[in-house]
Amino acid sequence: MMKQLTIDAIELYKLSIPLKQPFITSLGADEVANNLIVKITTRVGIIGFGECSPYMPINGESQETCYIVGQYFAKALLGKSALDIESCIHLMDKIIYKNTAVKSAFDMALYDIAAQAAGQPLFAFLGGKNDKTIVTDYTVSVGDPAQMVKEALQIQAEGYPAIKVKLGLDGKTDVERMKAIRNAVGPDIPLRIDANQGWEVAEAIETLQALAPLRIQHCEEPIARWNFMQLSTVKKASPIPIMADESCGDEHDAATLIQLNACQYMNIKLCKSGGLFKALKIVKLAETAQIQLQVGAMLESRLAMSAFAHFALCSPAIVHFDFDTALMFREDPVTGGIQYKENGVIIVPETPGLGAVIDDERLSTMEHVTFKN
Repeated sequence: MMKQLTIDAIELYKLSIPLKQPFITSLGADEVANNLIVKITTRVGIIGFGECSPYMPINGESQETCYIVGQYFAKALLGKSALDIESCIHLMDKIIYKNTAVKSAFDMALYDIAAQAAGQPLFAFLGGKNDKTIVTDYTVSVGDPAQMVKEALQIQAEGYPAIKVKLGLDGKTDVERMKAIRNAVGPDIPLRIDANQGWEVAEAIETLQALAPLRIQHCEEPIARWNFMQLSTVKKASPIPIMADESCGDEHDAATLIQLNACQYMNIKLCKSGGLFKALKIVKLAETAQIQLQVGAMLESRLAMSAFAHFALCSPAIVHFDFDTALMFREDPVTGGIQYKENGVIIVPETPGLGAVIDDERLSTMEHVTFKN
């Protein structure tokens, strides 16, 4: 089977879809999801799909850089075995440092092929079971408190089990934002916050302590990721559990955070880890350290979101799911894949592989480049 699953063609597509409304964090505002689709075809006809949603402030990549760097990978991977995922990952790492978003799209397509070849849904190929309910939260953009309250009430009315709130634009104002939201939605619905590195260390501690009465579930990345050595200081002083996000890229970052005792949670995103291959290593580290995990997303479509959901079934340590951004798209280009049900519930496909594709008709409308053996 190894010889039969030679990579015969690789296609790269630029996928751009407007959002229903701007998605605003302390790092900036986004109005369009500018993503890259990778389609890998093997000599026997098995096809794998991957997708990444690069974000310059977090991983230093854009749709354009992914499109260019992806061409280096495509040329190098033609003729290689799609089942030798580790070798393919090492080859990409040897070609260029970091560029984890575009690497994750290739990684995803390779795992899609391998799971199809094994006749298993991706979650089973990863060693997981479809034995837990995946329920996504939904996110409130940071901004005017009145608008944030309006969004939070809408999310609550639509039945989502938890509300995630973007903060990080002045700690004192963030406290007022959260007081207004908690007062509006009542005492019961879980609230989660994400500062996206927006606070200074002292500001983070002061803000988190002020937020304690509001019973916040956890806070993502309160301080700048380059200041990760101070994250344990924030954790010790905070009444709210800390979740590392931007500071937790690959397995080496995760090992450092564990050694520093810097957080109670870690947020895995494939575009930060470089894909499933390295994300699985983070899971093993977290399981050993008894740290719980969230699987998160950037602005991916249901294609990549399906991979995230499969991955989320691979370990009981993964307890939180942040898969809402595909719901923010003005159109859905994906066939198959996960299904969003009422109250944030997500159904994961049981078909072999990823179970999600973008059909040729939709692909033909995108700017693309093809490499063939």
